[in-house]
Amino acid sequence: MSDALDATLRLVRAQAALVKRFDASLSGLHGVSLADFTMLLRLGQAPGGRMRRVDLAEALGLTASGVTRGLAPLERIGLVTRETDARDGRVAYAALTDTGHARLTEMLATAEQVAAEIFAAPPWSKKDIGRLSSLLTLLGGTGLPGHTVAP
Repeated sequence: MSDALDATLRLVRAQAALVKRFDASLSGLHGVSLADFTMLLRLGQAPGGRMRRVDLAEALGLTASGVTRGLAPLERIGLVTRETDARDGRVAYAALTDTGHARLTEMLATAEQVAAEIFAAPPWSKKDIGRLSSLLTLLGGTGLPGHTVAP
């Protein structure tokens, strides 16, 4: 097996383990998955807490229908609402509700705690985390808008 394939498979397994860990904490405490949290987080970072659905799909690397499927349960539980553009009824926005903003703050604290636990053992230095972040960026991984980690 080539080093490139080995590294790729390790990355896939690591990603699956991370998703499982985040899903367990977020679903247990807040009733949402990591995918739900990621969608809510992106909306929370957008001006006014809302984005055009097509822009949300692009930001998350999803299809428009994938975003629609992902937003539906969040709309049902009152975290997100659908808004139309006053000037163009064909344009649909996804917007965080007041409840969505409050719950996102709680979810963010949980996600920060999980992330801190992940990088606590084995001991990761700030430099190690920055290097990993830089390497993942080379693979097309994107972080939070306006957030950079020093290598």
